[in-house]
Amino acid sequence: MNKTDLINNISEKNGLSKKDVELVLNGFLGEITEALSKGDKVQLIGFGTFETRKRSGRTGRNPQTGTVIDIPESNVPAFKAGGKLKEAVN
Repeated sequence: MNKTDLINNISEKNGLSKKDVELVLNGFLGEITEALSKGDKVQLIGFGTFETRKRSGRTGRNPQTGTVIDIPESNVPAFKAGGKLKEAVN
């Protein structure tokens, strides 16, 4: 399922216009992105938690040339599923 499919499904199930659903979804995603960029955690009880995790720096190789390169440490987004979501999937 992609974003368009999600918007269509929510619109059909709730009797809302696709434009309204898209506005809410974009706002939701924007708020999560903004919180994570500040280093905050977003916890949705029963669904899951969005957070950032620090990835250590490491060395890698350029696959085309074989040259060794240093990859700096970085923050990466992570999601941990909540209990109700885990139950629904299983």
